[in-house]
Amino acid sequence: MITTIALIACGVTAACAVWRLVVGPTLAGRIAALDVALISLMGAIAIHAAETDERAWLDLLVVIAIIGFTATVAVSRFVEHEAESS
Repeated sequence: MITTIALIACGVTAACAVWRLVVGPTLAGRIAALDVALISLMGAIAIHAAETDERAWLDLLVVIAIIGFTATVAVSRFVEHEAESS
């Protein structure tokens, strides 16, 4: 019951983040929305891993976290460089 509510909350959060990703007026807003969607996905995976008691999902969480962090840093540096050149 609680895990179902938590998964629904993750779904609603991801839907709102995707809406902001599509509508967002600035690139920085879209980056933040993508981070929120990624964190929501990670939360849903963690909930599923706890519910099924499978440790294999935790490896996937680590990989997603590393890729998400690296992508955010790379795009943030790009945005910063674009702001300096204008």
